[in-house]
Amino acid sequence: MILIADSGSSKTDWRVIHRDRRISQHRGVGFNPYYQTSQEMAEEMRHDFLVNLESEIEEIFYYGAGCSAPQRNQEVADALRTIFPEAKINVDHDLSAAAHATCGHQPGIACILGTGSNSCDYDGIRIIDTRPAPGFILGDQGGGGYIGRQFLMDFINDEMPADIKEEVIEKYKLDAITIQEHVYRQPFPNRYMASFCRFISEHKSNPYCYMLYYNAFQDFFDKHIKKYKCYEEKPVSFVGSIAYYNSDILRKASADANIHVNIILESPIAGLTLYHQELL
Repeated sequence: MILIADSGSSKTDWRVIHRDRRISQHRGVGFNPYYQTSQEMAEEMRHDFLVNLESEIEEIFYYGAGCSAPQRNQEVADALRTIFPEAKINVDHDLSAAAHATCGHQPGIACILGTGSNSCDYDGIRIIDTRPAPGFILGDQGGGGYIGRQFLMDFINDEMPADIKEEVIEKYKLDAITIQEHVYRQPFPNRYMASFCRFISEHKSNPYCYMLYYNAFQDFFDKHIKKYKCYEEKPVSFVGSIAYYNSDILRKASADANIHVNIILESPIAGLTLYHQELL
């Protein structure tokens, strides 16, 4: 049996391909070795879905945020090995998952717009170029944390429409002290900031909320897509909740930037499942 994981900072999609080609699935919390130790990840992984499969899984293909360096990949592998000591474990970057799921065996640019953001230029076989992805403090343009951070900055500085601010206060009991507590003292500030994207999406008919997304997507294009050679000639695909649930704004922003959008998926897990079924 094969276990596949597609993990971002907020959630992980797990799929099991059984020997009879039957598929079972589960959604759990996200992981990122830049923000969690192996022990912390292992503790989060020890839920019934995985523990009950301990003796049956033969090989694991884990694609995750933060898995771009050998040391970080080893930390994820160590966490998985506490549950599956006998399984063969493969840890790869979430960009590989995005490329396999959206481009298949064709060249293109694959992008992630979820809690964070990232991109790569893919030749149909391998990733041939990437852009720096320094995380939610120094990067993540177009991602949920980036958009949520701007939203919270506007809240603190009274730079959002009064009716939006009043509704935010009423719904979340929000104030500057609460924001600073979550951002500077609580774990996973990127998840906290990204959590406000649900509210922003629900109000994207408001020009202010619409432009939060539009401008963040343009920032992503400037820092990522436009840095790739001949980007105007290549299909550009996206995975991630921010891209998927705001695809109307993303397509408009892309057209304005002369970027050809191909596929927009909420998650690459279905494409990865098909990809790895060939191994059975």
